Amino acid sequence: MITIYWRLSNLYFWFFALLGAMMPYWSLYLDGQGFSYLQIATLMATIQLTKVVAPNVWGWLGDRSGRRVRLVRLGSLCGAFCFLGVFLEPGFYGLLLVMLAFTFFWNAILPLYEVITLQGLGSDRERYGRVRLWGSVGFIVAVAMIGWLLESLPLSSLPWLLLPMFAGIVVAAFLVPQEAAGKPEKGPRGQLIAILKEPAVLAFFSMNLLLQVSHGAYYTFFSIHLEQLGYGKLAIGLLWSLAVLAEIALFLVMHRVFRLCTVRQIVLGALALTLVRWVMIAEVSDVLFLLVLAQCLHAASYGALHAVSVQYVQGYFGRNHHGQGQALYSGLTFGAGGALGAWMSGFIVDDFGTSPAFLGSAAAMAIALVIAWRWLKPPPQPSP
Repeated sequence: MITIYWRLSNLYFWFFALLGAMMPYWSLYLDGQGFSYLQIATLMATIQLTKVVAPNVWGWLGDRSGRRVRLVRLGSLCGAFCFLGVFLEPGFYGLLLVMLAFTFFWNAILPLYEVITLQGLGSDRERYGRVRLWGSVGFIVAVAMIGWLLESLPLSSLPWLLLPMFAGIVVAAFLVPQEAAGKPEKGPRGQLIAILKEPAVLAFFSMNLLLQVSHGAYYTFFSIHLEQLGYGKLAIGLLWSLAVLAEIALFLVMHRVFRLCTVRQIVLGALALTLVRWVMIAEVSDVLFLLVLAQCLHAASYGALHAVSVQYVQGYFGRNHHGQGQALYSGLTFGAGGALGAWMSGFIVDDFGTSPAFLGSAAAMAIALVIAWRWLKPPPQPSP
């Protein structure tokens, strides 16, 4: 188990290292390239938008072929190759096409890999959090390192700093153990549609879509928001890292949280804390102590809700539709919700500023709380 544990953890480390090197600084890079706030929002939205299509296409291929490891390797290679188009300095529309291309392959990797990890762990699924936390470690290392480097290097050097992360993903993908040969069993015809019609499943997807809509302002304009308040690039990076440190701490004890609290209590508590977090970022980001507290609430707004969501996907979609269920979770929530949130926040920031955009995020969470309170039910136990 030690060998499989480290081989599974490796790709999480590099995948989220790339995310950590990109998300806090890419909007600053685009701002430095002279793009408007709406153009920045549109370009950042592509990172989420391709999650609507890519995970569903690749998840379907994974379920049909059973060759998820090969698909992960292909996606890592193609994503790295397409990213090279950034160095051509293609302008807004050219960069939009480049980002659509490389994120189409990049966003295909994680949903497939979640299935590979859970199947690789077998009956030891409680270790998922410990495998997944290495993604958080990679994020923190990359955020701190890139922030430190950008204190002395120009922002225009950021694409060069991202290249080692792409290389790490490719190498890690080829270290993942190849799955056993054979086609997966097919579920009954129409079963997936029946699952999606269940009110609790609709509530689950609606809640997560609104959760990611609320994160749109955070992933697109949090760094710009802090820069306008006078924070330096290293400080911005450390604040991003702090959020992920809180996430790691929660992943380490999440199995105990599940024993102490019901799924409903975890979901409602995490949604309420996320609402508070966005209000704090909107109103008191100039007070460092309160901003630190707000960033620690990332443990609720991402860590707790993602851990619960993994159980929902496993429980409702089972083995026959696990890949497509994971793809729908990624596509409809992180993809559609994240892209919609980025665009909406772009319009708000362009007209009113960054703080009102985070108040809009809080409003989205208020609606998510109502939906979860009224319709969300605990997931069924996953089939062995």
